[in-house]
Parts: sequence; C-alpha cells; structure tokens
Amino acid sequence: MLVANGLECLRGERRLFRDLGFELEPGMLLEVQGANGSGKTSLLRMLCGLLAPTAGEILWNGADIGSLGEAYRGELAYLGHQNAIKDDLTAVENLLVSETLAEAAVTRASAREALARLGLRGHEELPTRVLSQGQKRRAALARLLFRERCRLWVLDEPFVALDAQAVRDVAGIIAGQLGGGGIVIFTTHQEVPVEAPRRVALRLGR
Repeated sequence: MLVANGLECLRGERRLFRDLGFELEPGMLLEVQGANGSGKTSLLRMLCGLLAPTAGEILWNGADIGSLGEAYRGELAYLGHQNAIKDDLTAVENLLVSETLAEAAVTRASAREALARLGLRGHEELPTRVLSQGQKRRAALARLLFRERCRLWVLDEPFVALDAQAVRDVAGIIAGQLGGGGIVIFTTHQEVPVEAPRRVALRLGR
C-alpha cells in the first residue's frame, strides 16, 4: 500500500499544493491531472523519493519511503517526462543498457520483441536520433515490459506524443500491471482508455 499524508510542496514563494493525501492499494490506478505548473511532476518526484515534501509523509507498506532506501526503489518503476535515451544508441541498445542497470532479465531478442510490441518493428536497430518523438517515447515505454516485478509504477505523461494505436498499446500494458496487483500512478492531459479495477482521479491546482 502507498499512503500519502498531508503533503505540501513549495516552489520559491509559491505553494503548489498542501494537505494532499491518498491511499492506494494493489490494483489501483491514480490519474493525476492539472494544468502545467500545478505540481504534477513535483508530486511524482516526491513519490519516487527524488524530492522531499515541504510537509507531510509518504509511506510504503507503513514505512516512510526515505527510510527504505533501495528496498523501496526496487519496488518502483519511474518513467519521467523526458525519455532518458541516448541518441547515438539504437533503440535495442538503449533498452539493453537501461534494463541491465535496473537488473532486469533482458536479452537482445527480448529487447527487440518488446520494441516490436510497442510498434517499432523495423526501427529497432536505428540510432534513436533519427526516430520521431513518438517513436522515441515508445522506445522509452518499452522498459515497462521488463518491470512487471515492480509493484509501483510512476509515469509522467506516458501518453505524450503517441498516436492512437500506441496509446491503446500502452494502456493495455498498464491494465495488465493493474490486473496483476500492481499500483500505477500517471499524469495526463488527455482521456486515456485504461481498464482498471479501481481508478482514482486527483486534480491539482484547484
């Protein structure tokens, strides 16, 4: 279970949010909405332990995430707004590097299969600098296919730059993770057809 209690976020003199709380159990999807600058990315970074809240606490199975260290990070799959891929490497090479560092079981064959599933068949061995923004996003999202063991997925705008088919593909991957008892949190500016046992919407900036 992931629990947030009384979270507050300040940026300079500006308060983005305060007294923010929620509880997420296995199989639950939290969809974070809000205009640019409302604190969506800051909230996600807090949930990943990358940004300390001004006030409040974040608990994973009853323990503060700051005290859990690697034990918490091993449960977490985080995909930021940036794709975090190297333009000089191919899509396959990027996937091999990222998943090897994440200690995921990945081979060149499984990397090619994952990329094909995300609609990149025929583009797997091209330098990612020649790919479109949507194709680069799909190459980054292919990492999720190797993170099923992670019980918490935190995704910042996973559907940005994707065409309709890619949106459906990624929505299906997320639905599969939820069906397996995972918890998924994502930010979005659009309606996304994700099937979820339990879905909660949180709108920042009100």
